[in-house]
Amino acid sequence: MSEPQLAPTAVRPEPAPYTLWQLVLYFLKLGTVGFGGPVALVGYMFRDLVERRRWISEEDYKDGLALSQLAPGPLAAQLGFYLGYVHYGVIGSTLAGIAFVLPSFLMVVALGWAYQLYGGISWMQAVFYAVGSSVIGIIAFSAYKLTAKTVGRDRVLWGIFAVVALYTAWTETEYVLLILGAGVLYWLLKSAKRPGRVQASFFALPADTLTHAASGAVTAAGSSTLWELLLFFAKAGAFVFGSGIAIVPFLFSGVVKEHGWLTDSQFVDAVAVAMITPGPVVITTGFIGFLVAGFSGAAVAALATFLPAYLLTIVPAPFFKKYGRRPGIAHFVTGVTAAACGAIAGAVFVLGKRSIVDLPTLLFALVTLLLLWKVKKASEPVIVLGAAVLGLIVYPLTH
Repeated sequence: MSEPQLAPTAVRPEPAPYTLWQLVLYFLKLGTVGFGGPVALVGYMFRDLVERRRWISEEDYKDGLALSQLAPGPLAAQLGFYLGYVHYGVIGSTLAGIAFVLPSFLMVVALGWAYQLYGGISWMQAVFYAVGSSVIGIIAFSAYKLTAKTVGRDRVLWGIFAVVALYTAWTETEYVLLILGAGVLYWLLKSAKRPGRVQASFFALPADTLTHAASGAVTAAGSSTLWELLLFFAKAGAFVFGSGIAIVPFLFSGVVKEHGWLTDSQFVDAVAVAMITPGPVVITTGFIGFLVAGFSGAAVAALATFLPAYLLTIVPAPFFKKYGRRPGIAHFVTGVTAAACGAIAGAVFVLGKRSIVDLPTLLFALVTLLLLWKVKKASEPVIVLGAAVLGLIVYPLTH
């Protein structure tokens, strides 16, 4: 009697090499000790998740970086949303995003409380004097590693990189059409087939819908301060491309000039708070919201800023995961990635111009860069803490 034949085993997708809890803990740690702003943060994610732990493939990382550059909103937060989505979908994106943003949000709320209690943060100038320039060294090193890995030796990609870097450095802003154009150009150069249409319209739809919904809510609820905060910061999150570079002028125009919520000096302090705390730079919106309307204002401002970025990541994410490996799409993403690296390099110059103002700050930046270059186990949080202590000593002597 012949033995019964077993039914063929279904092929299952390869399981994630990490648990959802491990991913949440990683982003919680990154949000707690991840200094350096968006450029450094995306570099940390590449180093930790792609190179060291091998949780995320290099292709998935590049897709996430490209999508983060194409869609408006904070770069590092969007990349975190996408990397959370790769293996665990919407729940992974949601939990990773909350874990990433929550630590810095609590920090800026605490600083906002201290700021109001003591009438300003006089010691912050001394700390930011050193930390700001040290952070430039961290950002420059992260940008170098990211560029060397993603651009490689392709002359066309280096040309794209150079053009976007020069444009960003010269204009001090990021132009999304230039980044999109880089993807289309590389697609045309690498593919002999008809390039087809670049489906970018879906990036604008959720943002537009969200803003109209917020406008309707504001109209229905009246013009209270919290609803004004919701509408303004939803626009900031939905329509401002790039990271702190692009959003700071937008915030200044609305917060100081249009609404008069803060004075010029208060706004500068708000930006300083965002720079000396870990996590996304745009968490400064939480500090601003706290000064305007207490904890409720902080929560509304932060939620309104990050919600559009979250939606503009998870809505197109399935498209990138499903079609991102096709040759045409892959060429487009490669071109966009090279342009993103150029924008990041340009951002290093822009931020450096504001933070490196004399010989001591130049030395802080160079020593930080040298430590990261030569000492493999150098810890960025320890470097930032050391710079803060030195700033408290050096700043009074130089000013």
